[in-house]
Amino acid sequence: MAQDEGCFGRISRAQRCWAPPGVRPHAPAQVVREYVYAYTAVAPARGEMVSLILPEASTAMMNLFLEQVSQTFSKYFIVMQVDGAGWHHAHELVLPENMRLIEQPPYSPEVNPVEHVWDELREKYFHNRLFPSLEALIDALCQGLNDLADDPERLRSLTSFPHLYVTI
Repeated sequence: MAQDEGCFGRISRAQRCWAPPGVRPHAPAQVVREYVYAYTAVAPARGEMVSLILPEASTAMMNLFLEQVSQTFSKYFIVMQVDGAGWHHAHELVLPENMRLIEQPPYSPEVNPVEHVWDELREKYFHNRLFPSLEALIDALCQGLNDLADDPERLRSLTSFPHLYVTI
């Protein structure tokens, strides 16, 4: 498995979009400093993912997430790729019995398949959109995560990296 956290907030950035010739597209923008964090782990070979939307990125939130992943995949021993965030190796981190973490090389987000999940969500669910509240943003985030979780083939296509397939 591979894991990452993504920050989603109400600060928008205008992106390129299509418009007919001679028409200037309207791309709304806002700066509201409200955020949530999506914690996601993917099992590309199975086309499955587990996600939690939490209020912050911290060791306490990582403990909640790891427990959720452990319960969801309770029949398996999980080897999970993580980046070098401080809460991934903090002393207070509680690692479930059926799980081990492997840190990816520093400064190498390109080897983490979950980065593609974030790209997909931002392109399909957040592109040139404003959210009137944090709850509306969370609804859009839930919709995107659920759509991906319900489509194993699409999830495999986004996250199947050769280095995750190890034969023992």
